[in-house]
Amino acid sequence: MNSIVLMGNPNVGKSVVFYRLTGVHVIASNYPGTTVAYTKGYMQIPGDIDGLEMSPFAPGEKVEIIDAPGTYTLEPTSKAEEVAVEMLKSAGMIINIIDSTNLERNLYLTMQLLETGVPMMIALNLWDETKHRGVSIDVDKLEALLGVPVVPTVAVTGEGIRELLSRIPNAAPGKRRVRFAAQRWAEIGTLIREAQTLTHHHHTLIERLEDLSVRPVSGLAIAGAVIYLYFKAVRWIGEGLIGYVMEPFFENIYAPLLDKLSAVLHPGSMIHGILIGNLVDGKIDFVESFGMLSTGIFVPVAMVLPYIFAFYLLLSFLEDFGYLPRLAVLLDTLLHRIGLHGYAIIPNMLGLGCNVPAIMATRILESRRERFIACTLISIGVPCAALQAMIFGLVGERGGQYVAVIYATMFMTWLILGLVLNQVMKGFSPELILEIPSYRVPNLPILMKKVWARVRGFLREALPVILAGVFVVNILYSLGLFGILAGFTAPVMEKLLGLPRDAIAPILIGFLRKDMALGMLETLDTPLSVKQLVVASTVLAMFFPCIATFTVLLRELGVKDMLKATLIMVTVSLAAGSILNLIL
Repeated sequence: MNSIVLMGNPNVGKSVVFYRLTGVHVIASNYPGTTVAYTKGYMQIPGDIDGLEMSPFAPGEKVEIIDAPGTYTLEPTSKAEEVAVEMLKSAGMIINIIDSTNLERNLYLTMQLLETGVPMMIALNLWDETKHRGVSIDVDKLEALLGVPVVPTVAVTGEGIRELLSRIPNAAPGKRRVRFAAQRWAEIGTLIREAQTLTHHHHTLIERLEDLSVRPVSGLAIAGAVIYLYFKAVRWIGEGLIGYVMEPFFENIYAPLLDKLSAVLHPGSMIHGILIGNLVDGKIDFVESFGMLSTGIFVPVAMVLPYIFAFYLLLSFLEDFGYLPRLAVLLDTLLHRIGLHGYAIIPNMLGLGCNVPAIMATRILESRRERFIACTLISIGVPCAALQAMIFGLVGERGGQYVAVIYATMFMTWLILGLVLNQVMKGFSPELILEIPSYRVPNLPILMKKVWARVRGFLREALPVILAGVFVVNILYSLGLFGILAGFTAPVMEKLLGLPRDAIAPILIGFLRKDMALGMLETLDTPLSVKQLVVASTVLAMFFPCIATFTVLLRELGVKDMLKATLIMVTVSLAAGSILNLIL
């Protein structure tokens, strides 16, 4: 199958162009032999394009579109850039996406792409921003100088996308090819002088906000406000969806169906215990019954999914708006003190959604030392959205101050452990080199496609694991294995952590799904006090990562470093829990 590879610097709107070309039928996967994520989809070549007979594509042909990782150069300095370069080897055509407000910087990659000899065309994206910034580009002149089609586009609105498709037959290898860096910059200088002019313009309000966002004092104040409002909004949206959508659906529609199935399966039977669970006061309790079709469905769909949706909705907005790179710049000094650099904030922010893509995203960091520190800190101190949903739901009922204690403990552990690892582990953290995009109003349809892709990924990953976990727990309970473990760990649970011995079951189940495990704390035979719930929630959050994260850690770090990280997690979580037990 013919393939078109989208190439460009980070933050030029490449993914938005991708979604415009492919719609919703996209596949996110890892490049073979790596954990570098990329996206591919398919597009049907329109049949009304003139000149297709002169191109490698036929009318109506299904073409693979590949959204390669963003790169500044074809001389890779990271694994993601290596993958982008590797993808070019199978490209039938290249669409080079350029930020037209930063033409000079973007053209360096363009010059290198021209040297590959692969037919290509250029999309001058963010075209609407040029007039606001006093940038004027002579498109025809630039096209003539480069020898490839050049099309202005505004991907967020779809402007220029149709013209981009119509120029496919004109894709060409280009005619400006130089081999050395100094020559490339000289050529770029010539292109800029002949095809671009700049005029003075006054700063807009949003440009002034961009400046304030990266200054130390005002930037930190803005960051604090953004993070506070972010979590307030996540909880408000999540609780609203639970109260007005999920709970009415499960109580009024799903529960009657489950009641009928319960009667057919006969309460007390083994199959009833596995599928429906135990009846509480003669009724199915979606939290306490702990059956595959009761708790196994209710917890991920009704209790967790609303918060997952809210989290990804707001995270995607901050991504598309352009705020996250500014947050990276602001936190660069702090992160250097724990052996990382500012761009490590991106995996940490991703970890607030799910630790799995966060661990995978540590590939953007340049050294094995940085990746080990980042992976360990994410696993210990960055709770995923599913776990946060349960913390907000269960602990938040007792009071917001108890949720604050849990988050403060995790943050202080994250910070102190990072400082220690930075001193203990040899090596250094490189300086932050990061492109800061302009603020842009996100396109709602594109934003929702991204949110849906992430939510769908959560459901695909979480539901099977949770159902399997409920099944395994019921079997282990029936065999009495949790009683044996409870007796063995009683000194740790009761003396150090101040927890009842049957709390070992939820903590161990956290290896499957932490959100499900936290829900189990509410169903213990010995009800937990507020203090015990805070201690148990904190230990569970920082203990073993879930099995999906554990698998990715093994693949990223190798057996030796994964065992080191696991030993650190167990030690730190027990220490934090013991300290909380003493001071609360």
